[in-house]
Amino acid sequence: MINNTIEQLNTLKLFGMAAEFERQIGNPTMHDMPFEQRVRNMVDHETTVRENKRLQILLKKAKLPLSTSIEDIDYRSPRGLDKALMLSLSTLDWVRKQHNLVITGPTGTGKTWLACALANYACRLGLSSQFYRVPILMESLLSARASGSFSLRLEQLNKIDLLILDDWGIEPLSKRAQNDLLELVDKRLGKRSMIITSQFPISHWHDELDNKTVADAIMDRIAHSSYLLELSGESLRRNKSVNTKKTRSSK
Repeated sequence: MINNTIEQLNTLKLFGMAAEFERQIGNPTMHDMPFEQRVRNMVDHETTVRENKRLQILLKKAKLPLSTSIEDIDYRSPRGLDKALMLSLSTLDWVRKQHNLVITGPTGTGKTWLACALANYACRLGLSSQFYRVPILMESLLSARASGSFSLRLEQLNKIDLLILDDWGIEPLSKRAQNDLLELVDKRLGKRSMIITSQFPISHWHDELDNKTVADAIMDRIAHSSYLLELSGESLRRNKSVNTKKTRSSK
């Protein structure tokens, strides 16, 4: 009878309850626990298993290049990271209100690291995220336009709660790509959130787009709906490398 119950629970895809039920049967001390508590434990374990499974699915779809966490943010490095602002951003209230975040700073100051940490936390809260480098995303949009699936592709991107656009401005964009970028930004405005990272200050972005009408439209939409996190200082990767070499030489 016990085996039949476990099999039925698994058939119903209640894998967490099945595992907890089997654990209880094999633990004599559980027999003295009230029936209601035993059922509660089974339900709690099922909930935990489902939440963990959902998190793994969200993280897989997010395709984050770095496994980082907001709990591991280093505020000691001199890079102009405003701790109060970062703690406020870590609540993700701005995502719930469909605002954006722009992170700028020199190479190696942790822009992508922070973006991935925030996206990781969004997944932990049950929000969908997805990471793209801007040049690669623009290529995929151009391909979608060529195949006639551009509108469908935009709809797919618009379903993502938090879209990360990494390396904004690192490569010149064609006029077609600039228009596609405007459509993407416009489609998400007031509906979904973005994190945009760039080596260039936001004040320089307009000059990087040669279609000034499109540039005006993009900048207007981003500037009025975004928080700005400006990093500075030397590359953290370079400093880490130097410290590692010093440690080795001291040995």
